[in-house]
Amino acid sequence: MENLQIPISPLPQSKWQKIISACRRIVLIEKLNNVAGIIFLILSATILAIGVSMFGIVFAILFSIVIIAIPVVYALVVYPKFGILVYLTMAYSIAFLGRAGVNFPLGTLMDGMLVLLILGVFIQQKKKADWQIFNNPISWFIIIWIGYNFVEVINPAAESKLAWVYTVRTVAMLALSFFIFSYNIRSKAFIKLILKWWIALCLIGAAYAFKQEYFGFTGFEETYLNHDPNVKLLLFISGHWRKFSIFSDPVTFAYNMVTASLLCIALLTGPVNNIKKVLLVFAIGFYLMNMLYSGTRGAYPLVPAALILYGILNFSKKIFIFSIVAAAFVVGLIVMPTSNQNILRFQSAFKPNNDPSYLVRKANQARIKPFVWTHPIGGGLGATGEWGQKFAPNSYLSNFPPDSGYVRVTVELGWIGLAIFCVMMFTILKTGINNFYSIRDPELKSYCLAAVLIIFALNIGNFPQEALVQFPSNVNFYLAAALIIATFRIDKEQNELLMNSKKAE
Repeated sequence: MENLQIPISPLPQSKWQKIISACRRIVLIEKLNNVAGIIFLILSATILAIGVSMFGIVFAILFSIVIIAIPVVYALVVYPKFGILVYLTMAYSIAFLGRAGVNFPLGTLMDGMLVLLILGVFIQQKKKADWQIFNNPISWFIIIWIGYNFVEVINPAAESKLAWVYTVRTVAMLALSFFIFSYNIRSKAFIKLILKWWIALCLIGAAYAFKQEYFGFTGFEETYLNHDPNVKLLLFISGHWRKFSIFSDPVTFAYNMVTASLLCIALLTGPVNNIKKVLLVFAIGFYLMNMLYSGTRGAYPLVPAALILYGILNFSKKIFIFSIVAAAFVVGLIVMPTSNQNILRFQSAFKPNNDPSYLVRKANQARIKPFVWTHPIGGGLGATGEWGQKFAPNSYLSNFPPDSGYVRVTVELGWIGLAIFCVMMFTILKTGINNFYSIRDPELKSYCLAAVLIIFALNIGNFPQEALVQFPSNVNFYLAAALIIATFRIDKEQNELLMNSKKAE
């Protein structure tokens, strides 16, 4: 008997779906080996020839950028997983490219990528609406935080609106990346890929710092170090250059080595084989060794502090013994006599009252307290630091050195802004700890633990330094917050699927 075949007509497509399908067929499937492809190549060659003859090599470069940009833009919108990996890569590369002399508005490029990824989320929501995915405490407090930062544009105490424009991009707009991550991270496989990518990018950063320490700086890095006396004042300590690797500054470099170390430590608690455990232990040692080259004292206590939280969350006899051994090692490192400048600087981080720079910061914080109490919504976003000096150089706050993420929030956004910020951080950590105890899958549990430890460490690090304003630390923070939500959601879906399969049996 012949097989009965029932013809099924394809589902009706919209105009845009037909165009996208046609483009996919012409470019990806037939690889331009068709009439449309030949016409496109002929037109491109003609335009390029005429353009180069009239405008020279500049036109050829711009034309090449456009040809590359179109498929990249399409991929960022249509393939969000690809877009997220590209965004993370650029977050790690932006400072290095800028220092290398790339004459391009890289910050605007990051903003553009963020907008395209958000556009991709809205397009996916139009196809299949799922706003419930954002219905959680972390999402609501991040929305409140973003809204408060946008309201700051009408702060009557603000000296400059331009300072707000430049600052809101990295403080509030970048917080939208949380929603991009939490919406698109929907499987263990993708989480695993992201974490591998994260570890690899940090290994590149650590290796480059190792190169700077033992083989010196490149030519463009020497130019950067010598072009401004203030840079040398900050980075040349006791006859030794602080290393910054591919990052914007030694602080960002050190904090990224800390977060990468904590990520690897948390992964060791999951179901990984012995070979991977050895590789993770090696990576932890390599990260922490290179962190010392940064000379960032604020980073040194972060790993011990995070390990205390780790011990509390995973309390057992094995963890207790490990904690005692680790504490003994750290104490020994603090009190041991040494002439090594990196270790001496490490030791000074645990003796702040003997540190002149710490005493100066305490004095600055005491000086600014009257201003904070009389300005409940602060002096305006971007009032301190680089943008304050650039756009309102004669203002009271422009020359105030915040030297701390929490102090900056307090001064620029007021004690109301500080309260919102602290409640948001508390909510993220509380949700993360609750989710950690609720997750059953050991692999997802280790991923959630990593996110909690990273956010905890960055919060502590945000007191002595500004931990959440520079790429890639700001992106990593919201990625970790999204992982707290994603790991719990995936585990819940797995459990529901398992229960349904058992009922079906």
